[in-house]
Amino acid sequence: MKQVYLDNAATTAIREEVITAMAAVMHSNFGNASSSHSFGRSAKAIIEKSRKAIASYLNVSAGEIVFTSGGTEADNLILRSAVRDLGVEEIITTKIEHHAVLNTLEQLQKEYNLSVQYLKLEADGSINTAQLESLLANSNKKQLVSLMHINNEIGNLLNIEQVAIMCKTYGAFIHTDAVQSVGHYKLDLQEIQVDFLAASAHKFHGPKGVGFAFIRKNSGLKPIIFGGEQERGLRAGTESIHNIVGLEVALKLAYENLEKETEYIKGLKQYFIEKIKNNIPNVFFNGASENLESSSYTMVNVRLPIPASKAAMILFQLDLKGIACSKGSACQSGSNQVSHVLFEILNDDDLKKPSLRFSFSIYNTTEDIDYVISVLKEMCD
Repeated sequence: MKQVYLDNAATTAIREEVITAMAAVMHSNFGNASSSHSFGRSAKAIIEKSRKAIASYLNVSAGEIVFTSGGTEADNLILRSAVRDLGVEEIITTKIEHHAVLNTLEQLQKEYNLSVQYLKLEADGSINTAQLESLLANSNKKQLVSLMHINNEIGNLLNIEQVAIMCKTYGAFIHTDAVQSVGHYKLDLQEIQVDFLAASAHKFHGPKGVGFAFIRKNSGLKPIIFGGEQERGLRAGTESIHNIVGLEVALKLAYENLEKETEYIKGLKQYFIEKIKNNIPNVFFNGASENLESSSYTMVNVRLPIPASKAAMILFQLDLKGIACSKGSACQSGSNQVSHVLFEILNDDDLKKPSLRFSFSIYNTTEDIDYVISVLKEMCD
């Protein structure tokens, strides 16, 4: 049976070069980076080399990169410490953020006297910038804005440069969950004045279980995990050297091949859009995902003209045909709950129709898309 993986927004296949680099470290560099002997010093040198390389791709200093277990931990570290240690009293966000942000804010509201303001959304899921400016201009509270750079379900691309300028104008901190954009878009953090950023290696063909937080120098954040003094005291725990190297190599390859691979994947998305429109005329695109300028080139979210009764088992039916995609984020796709993102932008009737997220990578082909469209067409007939 043909196997087609179009769920790259959930996770990506690890590049062979990354696996090779990780295996070499696991074989030869098993020392604890906190040990003072030669094995430890060798491990420490590898970590710091990786940190410096990663920082260079974002145009920041090495000391501003803190290794974590992934994007979720990075979001938690940033948001929790901002409230607890920086005195943030109000956070401005949206109801379509990743649950790593939404659930953290919900918990922080229980623990602290924290105000959370949710921005209104346009019909395509984009933020209301006029409301954002009004909330920033008319508050006497210490504020932080937390908005994801690319929405992980509908692919909407935020003008993060504009939002960062607005936040700086009114003296607010800004954090962005950039899990879907690091490794896919060039981010110069000297030009983009965010204070904090979260990233995860497995979204750009690196290993799972490792990511980083960008924390701008002298921000005042403090750890949420306590123990040793690793990561300059910001993240206790023995470092996973092979994963850190895997992260570095994956990011290096992503940015070395960015232009060529972006063009290829963008072509796949364009091809998918044209094929599905030609074969399923009543298909609808959720959010801004049809727009190649306003959404990520890596994903598209489609709503199919299938009645709810026929659509209940659509993911299972696709899986039987060897097709991997998702109804929402991977964190939710195992449940029957409606996507919290689509819930905010679709009406009740549209929510009853099946919406699917297809996300592309360098390992996909037009032949993959032809097969997927043929299966979807059969389901819609």
